[in-house]
Amino acid sequence: MDKSEAKIRVLKLRDLIDKYRYDYHVLDKETISPAILDSLKKELFDLETQFPELITKDSPTQRVGGAPLASFKKVQHEQKMISLNDAFSSQDLEDWLTRLKNYLSKDAPLSINSFYCDPKMDGLAVELVYDDGAFIQGSTRGDGEVGEDITQNLRTIEAIPLKLTNSPAGKIIARGEVFLTKKEFARINKEQSKKGEALFANPRNIAAGSLRQLDPKITASRKLDFFAYVLVSDLGQKTLNESYQLLNHLGFKTNPLGKTVKDLRDIFAFQKELGKKREHLDYEIDGVVVTINETKTFQLAGVVGKAPRGAIAFKFPAEEQTTVVENIRVQIGRTGAITPVADLKPVQVAGATIKHATLHNEDEIKRLGLKIGDTVIISRAGDVIPKIIKVLPELRTGTEKTFKMPSVCPIDGAKILKDGAIYRCSNSRCGARSRQNLYHFVSRCAFNIEHLGPKIIDRFFDEGLISDSADIFTLEEDEIKVLERFGDKSAQNIVQEINERKTITLPRFLYALGIRNVGEETARLLAQHFSTRYPLPATRANIITPSSILTATSLVTIENLQTISDIGPVVAQSIFDWFRDSHNQNLLEKLSTVGIKIQNKQKSTSNANLASKTFVLTGTLKSMSRDEAKEKIRALGGEVSSSISKKTNYLLAGENPGSKLAKAQSLGVKILTEPEFLKILK
Repeated sequence: MDKSEAKIRVLKLRDLIDKYRYDYHVLDKETISPAILDSLKKELFDLETQFPELITKDSPTQRVGGAPLASFKKVQHEQKMISLNDAFSSQDLEDWLTRLKNYLSKDAPLSINSFYCDPKMDGLAVELVYDDGAFIQGSTRGDGEVGEDITQNLRTIEAIPLKLTNSPAGKIIARGEVFLTKKEFARINKEQSKKGEALFANPRNIAAGSLRQLDPKITASRKLDFFAYVLVSDLGQKTLNESYQLLNHLGFKTNPLGKTVKDLRDIFAFQKELGKKREHLDYEIDGVVVTINETKTFQLAGVVGKAPRGAIAFKFPAEEQTTVVENIRVQIGRTGAITPVADLKPVQVAGATIKHATLHNEDEIKRLGLKIGDTVIISRAGDVIPKIIKVLPELRTGTEKTFKMPSVCPIDGAKILKDGAIYRCSNSRCGARSRQNLYHFVSRCAFNIEHLGPKIIDRFFDEGLISDSADIFTLEEDEIKVLERFGDKSAQNIVQEINERKTITLPRFLYALGIRNVGEETARLLAQHFSTRYPLPATRANIITPSSILTATSLVTIENLQTISDIGPVVAQSIFDWFRDSHNQNLLEKLSTVGIKIQNKQKSTSNANLASKTFVLTGTLKSMSRDEAKEKIRALGGEVSSSISKKTNYLLAGENPGSKLAKAQSLGVKILTEPEFLKILK
């Protein structure tokens, strides 16, 4: 994105964020989820970081909270109540620490010895003022400089001390979070339901609304709670950890889960462990507040925009995020059903990177009002398959495009017909044929990807993750583990095996292409023909790419294909037609792009010790698989057949041989044990 595009995006983001922030912070109305508001703010922050000249004083990144309500007395904070910037990933946190260290090293080299990690409460920040130990004033954050005087309402909260213990003389200022427990939230909504009144959306809304009640009795009835998290007054504390200890000493309640940690690794571990406890806590949290523990270093880090440099909110993976629809393509299912799939700008949702979302049908696209290029909200609540739940038309620039269902099938060019809400390829075998090609491609004698059985291929095919064999090698763990009945381990195993299978021999590769009438033996002969008659460009390790095969096949004629042993007119025509098909040519190019490497080790067989010898295999071998044995035989000039005849030279018999053993004995074919076979290979 260049500066002019960024400027347009920044202006639209600011307008939308301001609207949602006003609803949320001033009116206490949740018109969009906090996660989406965070996502929009993060995008704006990133753009302003990339183009700092676009930052203005009225940007949402430079402001805190909302304007104070007119119905309360205004309170001027002695020190500005600033809020925190957010980090949504480990990379965000690493970037924050890098920026922080770079800033601190400008004037005087300072080392960061430790951090304090505290659960980030989902409540309302307040400031408490005490004089000679007595509570005299309480206020909201407001715009950071001026808040609302809610002293009487705060007095109703049992967790807020009205008189400090062990307090020195003079003024003491502390800050913390007012919140509502999950238990109280359920109780209040139950009462609302009995009255036939609207239910509250979340505990945070009730807490905020309760503190802004003009009648303290209503606030008292809500049974709010409180955790202190900062001692503003200087009582000699040198670290945030000491500040927490002093707060406890004065009689404040602090979150017992907070702790001091040494480095990023500890921070990641703390967040992960807290995430496991999250559902079992009696209050809502949405992440971890990470702060430089040393008070002096924190103060020297100062403030940037609306937030301190020395602290950040490390959020839990959001179940909703915003992203951009970069394209909409169609996927052909097993039954020929055509499903639109959105290709997304990659985004982290609930701990997984999401790049695609199924749109189900054309009606769903119309319901959403979706266009290519739109900013959308992606949801993945409860680890379910990600889906687009809303379009944000306010962020449109006019360059968005309307999607239209194709009139012909992108696989075979057949006409597309509408069947109710579903579009289908008129060729009833279209989806099934594509699926069978994928089964063949990953089979034992081809790429041999054992974790991709037919059911898993079907699932990936129908979900729009793969449409051809090249797509297999673009699969990532995150897009697999979000599918129902798939987890982290199964996704890891699948992707690991796929990556291990990116290198393949030329005969296996040609067989994997699924050319009609080309079996294992024909593929081997074809590979030898290409290598000897049309030398393929290769590296020193005899590695070629799928696209380089196009160079050789462009010179092939039906006549010279028929010069290959056992290849007649029908097979030659199949091979010739396959390599002339534009769809297949594109596939070879795509296979090169995804990193497929082909080993072209064609040895001369004129002096090979198995030249012109025919083998048949039966039973199980201990030292190698039967496929490996076949490759070794062929590498030494031998041939492999699937059936016994008088022309068979050897039957290689492993453990538990089948009926071929008896037939070989009756025909007088020499039978080799595995040890005898290994001697021949030497």
